Amino acid sequence: MVKGFARLAESLDDLALDIPSAKTLFQYIVPKAISERWLDASFTKSSCEDGEGQSEEKRLRRYKEEVVTIIHEYFLSDDIPELIRSLEDLGLPEFNPIFLKKLVTLALDRKNREKEMASVLLSALHIEIFSTEDIVNGFVMLLESAEDTALDILDASTELALFLARAVIDDVLAPLNLDEIASKLSPNCSGSETIRMARSLITARHAGERLLRCWGGGTGWAVEDAKDKIMKLLEEYESGGVVAEACQCIRDLGMPFFNHEVVKKALVMAMEKKNDRMLDLLQVCFDEGLITINQMSKGFTRVKDGLDDLALDIPNAKDKFSFYMEYAQKKGWLLTSFGSSAMEAPPIATAS
Repeated sequence: MVKGFARLAESLDDLALDIPSAKTLFQYIVPKAISERWLDASFTKSSCEDGEGQSEEKRLRRYKEEVVTIIHEYFLSDDIPELIRSLEDLGLPEFNPIFLKKLVTLALDRKNREKEMASVLLSALHIEIFSTEDIVNGFVMLLESAEDTALDILDASTELALFLARAVIDDVLAPLNLDEIASKLSPNCSGSETIRMARSLITARHAGERLLRCWGGGTGWAVEDAKDKIMKLLEEYESGGVVAEACQCIRDLGMPFFNHEVVKKALVMAMEKKNDRMLDLLQVCFDEGLITINQMSKGFTRVKDGLDDLALDIPNAKDKFSFYMEYAQKKGWLLTSFGSSAMEAPPIATAS
């Protein structure tokens, strides 16, 4: 009962857009609920307080208005750095979970382009300014309101499961975070079912490749352009280019969350050209912090997931991959547990 009233209190600003008297009616209902002992008298402290409570309410309302505008501009411009600057200018990191909820809710009601953009943005935000706790709390808020969202968006539960699974694939969340989110939800609520659906998506065969293309992959951002640039810089390096120039080209892409593509393409090119010079480039990228262990793991996993297909054109692909994997582990690019049965689970299924 308390949770239901609290959720209603949190959404009064939105309700007031369609029901002008929503706040007045709510303030009338709460005392009655207390008198009937549905609620404890302390409930009024959090929902109907004046002073600081009203000030906080106004601040939150203003924040929501601001971020809706920021998100709409992002959907039009596809400019991640500008969005991050706008959020930093607001200076309200305590509301990061609310931003996530708004972002995904707005994307749910739009096309695949915006859904893809939202997932890509979450990767960037997690690297730049959002903590894992922010992401977890944002998804908890989304799933708590999933039943209301489903009234307007019929396939909301399925789409939210895709967002959750994609967040795991992108290393925004770890699989254990799904347990954490589930623990904060009512056991039999629709959100719990959404999490079960997300787990099924993650553990499916070739989950990474499928989930990274669940909304068409790259329709909302510069993925295809980035892939072309990565291929060109690797070809130039492979044919005698300078490692420093190749590293600078990777930096200029401005997509650290997409560096797993560099790893994947470098490994495949090394197999195809029978030239292990690419390993030198990956070594420098790792030493300079340009490509992290997570991005290395994701790139290696993507190659591992596609080995059967690669072997059709490169007969010794599996042997070469084993050599590259052992080399990377020796050099510290990959964890020594990579490739073990434990790493076959969802975390490393973060293929793309």
